[in-house]
Amino acid sequence: MKWLLLILSLPTENAATRMRVWRALKACGAAVLRDGVYLLPQSPEHEAALSGIADDLRQNDGTAHLLATQTADEQFAVLFDRGAEFGSLLADIADARRRLAPEQAVDAVRQARKLRKAFEALAAIDFFPGESQRQARAALEELEAQASRLLSPDEPQPAKQAITPLDRADYQGRVWATRARPWVDRLACAWLIRRFIDPGARFLWLQSLADCPKQPLGFDFDGATFTHVGARVTFETLLASFGLETPALLRLGLLVHSLDVGGVQPPEAVGVERVLAGMRDAITDDDQLMQVAAGVFEGLLTAFQNAEEKP
Repeated sequence: MKWLLLILSLPTENAATRMRVWRALKACGAAVLRDGVYLLPQSPEHEAALSGIADDLRQNDGTAHLLATQTADEQFAVLFDRGAEFGSLLADIADARRRLAPEQAVDAVRQARKLRKAFEALAAIDFFPGESQRQARAALEELEAQASRLLSPDEPQPAKQAITPLDRADYQGRVWATRARPWVDRLACAWLIRRFIDPGARFLWLQSLADCPKQPLGFDFDGATFTHVGARVTFETLLASFGLETPALLRLGLLVHSLDVGGVQPPEAVGVERVLAGMRDAITDDDQLMQVAAGVFEGLLTAFQNAEEKP
C-alpha cells in the first residue's frame, strides 16, 4: 500500500484554524507519524481530504506540503490501529445492554441508534479492520436486536424462502392481521397496503398470535403470509412481492429497515423515530395510531419523490 504524507505547520496566532485542522484530520482518520506529519493510505478520497486541509492552512498563515510515497511500506499500518476506540465503543454498548428494561424500550432503541452511528463513523476510518471491529459489530447487532424485541415483542425471524411476484387484484377487500401495538414496520406496512395494494383493507390487531383466525392475511410475524424474508423486513417483502420497488418507496424501505432492525441509518431516521414513538405513547387505539402514522409515511413518500424530480 502506498501512502500520503501531509507535512504541516499550524499558525500560532489563529486558534480557530488550528482547531478546524485538528478536527478535519481526526474526521478523515489520519495517523500521526511524528509531530506535524500526518499519514493516510493513498486514495483519491484521501488525497482530496488532505488537499482541502492543506489549502485551508495556506490561506490562514500556516504551511502545508502533501506528498505521495513511491514505495509501499506496510509498517505504517500499525499507526491506524483502532482497537482502543472500538474498545471504548464496546464498553458503551455493554453499558447500554445492562440498562435494557421493558419500561425504557423507546430509549433503548434510541441509544442503539446513537451507538450505530458512532460505530459507522469509526468503521469508516478503520482502514485495516480486525477483530476489534468484528467484536463491536457483533455486540451492537445483539444490542439492536434486544432493544427491538423490547419495543416490539415477537419480532419475526427472517424466513428463508423465495419472494413470488403477486397480482394486487387477488388481494382486494381483505382483512389483514398483525400484532397489536404496531411499531415502525407494521405501521409502514399498513399504510403501504391501504395506499398501494388493497385500498379497502381492514386491519385486525392481535393481542396473541394464537388468536389469529385462518381467513385474514397475516403480516409481520412468524408464519405470516408476509414477513421478514432474508435481509428484508416485512415492508420490503411487500414491495418486492407486489412490484412496488420504485426509487422513492425503496428509499422509504431503507428507512423502515433501519428503524425496525438496525443497520445504516438514513438522515431522516432520528426525527421519524421520535415522531412515531411519541404517537405510539400518546395513542392507545391501534386503528387511530395507524391512521395518524399514515400521514408521516405519505409525507416522506412525497418528499422522496420530489427529491428525485429535482435536477
